[in-house]
Amino acid sequence: MPFPQFTVHRHDRRHRALITLAGEIDLESAPLVRTALERCLQDGIHTIDVDLTPVTFCDCSGLNTFLHAAQQATEAGATLRLHCPPPTLTLLLDLTGCEFLLLGSLFEPLPPALGDAPASTDPAPTHRQGMPVPVFFSGDVR
Repeated sequence: MPFPQFTVHRHDRRHRALITLAGEIDLESAPLVRTALERCLQDGIHTIDVDLTPVTFCDCSGLNTFLHAAQQATEAGATLRLHCPPPTLTLLLDLTGCEFLLLGSLFEPLPPALGDAPASTDPAPTHRQGMPVPVFFSGDVR
């Protein structure tokens, strides 16, 4: 039986990143999430929005990854907000009472993806070493 594919896709706009996760977040895929969020902070991102709309499942290892990333973001003077969490993560957030640490305001809209934004005269964002951003991670979850 094939394993579901987990993907991480990143769109940057100046000092803000939109990370879209798809698939299941569990013990096997949480390290990919952690790496993507750490890279945002290393790249000088100040606001990290995580779109969880395509996520079908998230266990406590995913919650731990998000809590750790939120703490790192706070220490770096940045913010991390989760948007549209799946029911499993919503339940974990409710049971642990930590939704206020990770969820934005109910009235705070998810920022548009780069393709939805009006054209800008700013040059395309790049990684410190000049590598272009967006970053795409993909792989089989085993």
